[in-house]
Amino acid sequence: MKNLLYIGNQLKPHHGTVTTIDVLGPLLEKEGYQLVYASSFKNKVLRFFHMICTVFKNRKKADYVFIDTYSTLNFYYAFFVSQVCRILNLKYIPILHGGNLPNRLTQSPILSKLIFKNAYINVSPSNYIKSAFEKLGYSNLIGISNSIEIKDYPFQVKDFNTVRLLWVRSFSQIYNPLLAVKILKALLDENIYATLCMVGPDKDGSLNQTKTYAKEIGVEVLFTGKLSKKDWIKLSKDYNIFINTTNFDNMPVSVIEAMALGFPVASTDVGGMPFLIKDGLNGMLVHPNNVSAFVSVIKKLILNTEKTTQMAFNARKQAEMYDWNTIKHQWFSLLN
Repeated sequence: MKNLLYIGNQLKPHHGTVTTIDVLGPLLEKEGYQLVYASSFKNKVLRFFHMICTVFKNRKKADYVFIDTYSTLNFYYAFFVSQVCRILNLKYIPILHGGNLPNRLTQSPILSKLIFKNAYINVSPSNYIKSAFEKLGYSNLIGISNSIEIKDYPFQVKDFNTVRLLWVRSFSQIYNPLLAVKILKALLDENIYATLCMVGPDKDGSLNQTKTYAKEIGVEVLFTGKLSKKDWIKLSKDYNIFINTTNFDNMPVSVIEAMALGFPVASTDVGGMPFLIKDGLNGMLVHPNNVSAFVSVIKKLILNTEKTTQMAFNARKQAEMYDWNTIKHQWFSLLN
């Protein structure tokens, strides 16, 4: 069985967001692959040097090197790690994350070519990223979607007697958590009884900013902080509409999970979201940072419950396509 080195931000032990390295790695281990990970250091400089040292240390036994690749600071981690892999003649596989990664291709064309043109293969979790890369001349890539274990997500038929909004993401400006609070305020101003629960860890100070804003405008929001997957799935039973307020996105697992659980999803139409959600069929899409559009969509969802319920069933069927038992064969084909 293959030996894999997985490079990414493994910050779950520090109450960070669970990312692909935390999900895909253990799933591959269950299938018999041998994995080494880097890095879980909280300090960014230490994390970077640990990544580089781990690549060098495992240069003789790693069959492939996975590199979680995003558009912000992690892009530079990916660049240096990939170039070390080139020097050591290691087959590296960037896994392309982040809805703003297509912009990075144009902002940093030379670095991008050095990373992606020289990769063994680039893996895109969404057709959105895949098509963006192809338009710029990248041909060495395949699509393998993010996955979930569908058995962990019990489908629940929702009632819509009141509006009970659920938001699940890390608190970061790119995910626009303030918009969720603004949506709640707008619903209440229209005398629509509504509640909001926001689940996730802080990433850039946005959690305190969102709490302060909610207090300033006089609305009550339940902030749970980071929850385990088991705990937030249990919590989800008390809510009936999932909102995704992000300004940039790719193929968010949290939205796939919500679809699996039976939520009608109202999301911004940014990045890869139109590839995941077909407006009016398995969810609802609106333009980013548009409070009135979200309110309008939510009103439609609670007023036409028969259509909304069918939408939730369609969403569940879509989510089942991302079950690990289906997706894993694509990884087997690539790695074996």
